[in-house]
Amino acid sequence: MYVAVLVSNPGVARLTPEVVQPVRDRLNGDTISWLADGKACEFLLGEKPGAGVISDIRTRLHPSQVDLCVVPGANRKKRVLFADMDSTMILEESLDELAAHVGIGDEVKKITAAAMNGELEFEEAVRHRVGLLAGLEVSVIDHVVDNRITLAPGGQELVATMKADGAYSVLVSGGFEDFTRVVATRLGFDEYRANALVKRDGKLTGEPGTPILGREAKAETLSEVTERLGLRAEDVLAVGDGANDLDMLRTAGIGVAHHAKPAVAARSRHVLEFADLSGLLFLQGYRLNEFQWPGSPAGTSAR
Repeated sequence: MYVAVLVSNPGVARLTPEVVQPVRDRLNGDTISWLADGKACEFLLGEKPGAGVISDIRTRLHPSQVDLCVVPGANRKKRVLFADMDSTMILEESLDELAAHVGIGDEVKKITAAAMNGELEFEEAVRHRVGLLAGLEVSVIDHVVDNRITLAPGGQELVATMKADGAYSVLVSGGFEDFTRVVATRLGFDEYRANALVKRDGKLTGEPGTPILGREAKAETLSEVTERLGLRAEDVLAVGDGANDLDMLRTAGIGVAHHAKPAVAARSRHVLEFADLSGLLFLQGYRLNEFQWPGSPAGTSAR
């Protein structure tokens, strides 16, 4: 059994029966069930549609700013959340913001874009970008974290809702601990993994710590954590946007390319182009009245 889930761009597009019904009819779906009025709905499918059919429907939905994902009906509410940080749980690429603050943003941004699109080997990109920051005062990092980093919409309720339902959450980033430590705390993640910036005498040396956490390491961390918790990869919801997330997304029970680079979206099973991070809750079958916010009592709905 499979479930088709449609989610709109919140605040911009409204999901209506007129949009949903042609999709349901084409997929021979069952009765439409609304998860959030005007925002998300789902219906059961007798069989999984082919990739070409899903791609065609997504293309037709594009002007309406509505996403379609088809997920397995069993084991939908996941017990572990694995999330990328840069351009996923936060809106920015943290190292790009650090570079922009000291006047080399354009150069570093080009390297980041190439790496996230899979055009440049990830470890090479890390070493190159960090090398450009040699001599930077460590205090600048704190300033950038406090003033240039923005939590992505929907992330707070994603983490809080899954945790209230007993899930374990891991922020796993090819970025750096100076950023992930703060973001993980703000969002309530149970643990985080990231790279290190080598420092000496209050300045960056221009070297990353080793080993560098990249594409393979993210998937390995997922396997390590699930084994430690006595769970399986099928119990994981993973989300990311870059080429270094692909192995992690493919390993997880539900792996979602969220607002991803085109090359990454094209190689991913599940894609959310328009929905914010709360759309990941709808994919698991949560209804809007089940959403939680950080600090809300367990079992109390956010709205």
